[in-house]
Amino acid sequence: MNRLSRRDAVLGAGGLLATLVTAQKLSAQQGGDNRGTPVWLDMDQTALDAAYNNRAFAPNGTQISERSRRRNSAAQARLGPPLEFAYGTDPMETLDVYRASRDDAPVQIYLHGGAWRTGSAESFAYLAEPFVSSGAAMVLVDFSPVEEARQGLWTLVRQVRDAVAWTYRNASKFGGNADRIYLSGHSSGAHLAAMVLTTDWQESYGLPPNVVKGGMCASGMYDLEPVRRSYRNDYLHLTDELVEMLSPQRLVDRLSAPVIVAFGSYETREFQRQARDFASAIETVGKPVRLLPGPGFNHFEIIVSLADPFGLLGYAALEQMGLAPG
Repeated sequence: MNRLSRRDAVLGAGGLLATLVTAQKLSAQQGGDNRGTPVWLDMDQTALDAAYNNRAFAPNGTQISERSRRRNSAAQARLGPPLEFAYGTDPMETLDVYRASRDDAPVQIYLHGGAWRTGSAESFAYLAEPFVSSGAAMVLVDFSPVEEARQGLWTLVRQVRDAVAWTYRNASKFGGNADRIYLSGHSSGAHLAAMVLTTDWQESYGLPPNVVKGGMCASGMYDLEPVRRSYRNDYLHLTDELVEMLSPQRLVDRLSAPVIVAFGSYETREFQRQARDFASAIETVGKPVRLLPGPGFNHFEIIVSLADPFGLLGYAALEQMGLAPG
């Protein structure tokens, strides 16, 4: 999840009301109620920037963040410290692994969100609990903030691919089964997960084409063209060439695993469109895909459901692994 600002952290009742009003205004802008020159679909620059600002559409963001921190601390206490591995030479290229109680366990790899700028593996230990309890190992990946990466977003894509390749080659070190690796990601992490799922493993790593057996992409961005036209490009520095190479929606012919594409009904119109269009593109090339709407979820609530074996994302991910509760 995106790290909340200091201002968000001290919002009182008045601040919450202001946020709700802002969200209503931005929602009207997203619907085309603007007089500026369209820069993407029917949206002017203000509306497009609003469509990629999830915080204004999650007035309970502060509460979600606080509950998640508390839940994470409790999960860490119950699970104990993770195994830590380096998958590369950069200090950020590390993995937190929560192993299952048995060997030869299926593996779930999670890529966190945070606008490609923030977040850390240790903040998502609470997502590991339903997987570990169901007999799977959980791998939480750290990678560089995009603004500190030498090659920008390309570096992050390379890092998460390296992390998955490392997991395949070294699964036995933590009791994992290299032939049962699954992947999930949220928000910007969903974009990175989609880039992993469209990797040519044979050409790039000398590995089997189906390294990942199934993936879940929740609330992500899969065509970076509108992202490039939004305020986010102030730090992403995307070019036409990078948009083409780093938009998984344009690479769906490379998919070698079934994909679940999830989104919340209280997300911005653009995030909902991104999910639908990505799923449609996958379906068009004849690859297996499941579009999973989340009624009543905003951008930050939906990822918490991955921590519940009966939650929207938790059940779907465990079902994909053959571990869903009966």
